[in-house]
Amino acid sequence: MQSKSSERLKAVLCMAMLSALAVAADLFLRIPGIGGFLTYEPKDVILTIGAFIFGPVAGIAMSLIVCLVEMVTVSTTGFIGLLMNFLASGVFVGVSSLIYSRKKKLSRAILGLVAGAFSMLAIMLLWNYIMTPIYMGVPREAVLEMFLPLLIPFNLLKAALNSALILLLYKGVVTALRKSRLVPVRESNDDKNIKSNTAVIISISALLVVTLIFVMLIFAGVISL
Repeated sequence: MQSKSSERLKAVLCMAMLSALAVAADLFLRIPGIGGFLTYEPKDVILTIGAFIFGPVAGIAMSLIVCLVEMVTVSTTGFIGLLMNFLASGVFVGVSSLIYSRKKKLSRAILGLVAGAFSMLAIMLLWNYIMTPIYMGVPREAVLEMFLPLLIPFNLLKAALNSALILLLYKGVVTALRKSRLVPVRESNDDKNIKSNTAVIISISALLVVTLIFVMLIFAGVISL
């Protein structure tokens, strides 16, 4: 009984630590002003890693906490910003981790991330169509005109960059948490599979991360060619 209570306490502490890291990523690693009103921040990377470890319900709860902190710190869009951020993070984190949690294999993680990316894209297109006219005071036709040149590429680029970062960092984060005894050491077949392909995963993910960050900076106007 005591062991189960201790494990639950460690899980809560670990989720609190990951949420704090997600807030820090939100505060210090953001790229604002993309397309005039869009912002990229890598908080979903940490939240999804947490959800892969503790499950989709924990991931969605962490997403809500981090988005609430964002609303009262760096956000200038109030409740609308909270709603949009939570929808984006909650859907990506929830769908990705739900698929991965059913069978913890590398192929399921990739499938989950792809499904999470397209689910987030669909939700954000719908809610941008609903909320952007209210926030920016533009007609809905103007929002539709933003879909192809701005909203679709931005959300796909954001999801792709976050997915590459998750694949790059996940194994290292889990290993560190296991060594610190914050999560149980339970080696599965997927852990062995990931270990045997670690160099390939890291190399491909690192290349994708560098490429996608470069594209994001060009998209944000930070770098011009």
